[in-house]
Amino acid sequence: MANSVVKELIEAGVHFGHRSSRWNPKMAPYIYGRKKTIHIIDIRETIRGLLRASKYLTQVSTGGSLILFTGTKRQAGDVIEREASRCGMPYVSERWLGGCLTNFRTVRSRLGRLEELEAIRSGEELATYSKKMQSALNREYRKMYRNLNGMRSMNRLPECVVVIDPKKEKNAIRESRKLGITTVALIDSDCDPDDIDLPIPGNDDGIRSIEVIVKHLADAVLRGKATVTAQSEGADDSSSQTGTEESVPPATETAE
Repeated sequence: MANSVVKELIEAGVHFGHRSSRWNPKMAPYIYGRKKTIHIIDIRETIRGLLRASKYLTQVSTGGSLILFTGTKRQAGDVIEREASRCGMPYVSERWLGGCLTNFRTVRSRLGRLEELEAIRSGEELATYSKKMQSALNREYRKMYRNLNGMRSMNRLPECVVVIDPKKEKNAIRESRKLGITTVALIDSDCDPDDIDLPIPGNDDGIRSIEVIVKHLADAVLRGKATVTAQSEGADDSSSQTGTEESVPPATETAE
């Protein structure tokens, strides 16, 4: 990885862990040392984890599968929403609803209800309800929009779930493991790496740290999509050239 990226990670404070009294001993392989009462995460391990995760996400997006970005803590919500939208993937940035994955059919039905509420609010039908009912519908819409809007494009189960702070998103991790969905996670010094398939050791509390990691993961998804687009365009060019060649009639010899 380029030195500029290493510098970017360090400037973002990715290497700062939690207080040493809060650490999980299973994180020992990822800890470089301790500064006063704070654990310092080995930036080399962060880079290794980021490279592995980026390569995997590129492969997943190249195959056309979905990747669900998840981060509901205050520091992560806006970043998750922005970067997931940028790479065209579903996200959960407000609240993980129980059964998002294990009860996916019900979640899809709730998305149908959200679209129904939007149709009511955008048309003249809302005016036919009493003020009390209008208030209730608006309240229901705001709640559903906040919790489900990021999953509109999730018409099937994802192949991978990207998580910021698996301790905070333990339900997302639990459901993913139950269904055999691969997990990629930014894990701090107080997390259990055994719960994650592709851990990225680093600061999961700092906004800048979260931002730089999620940005690189979103870039990896975009690289996979760009590969698909390039292959598709190449195939179209080849077929058009073949068609042109076939349409040219064979030359005929003129009689002398």
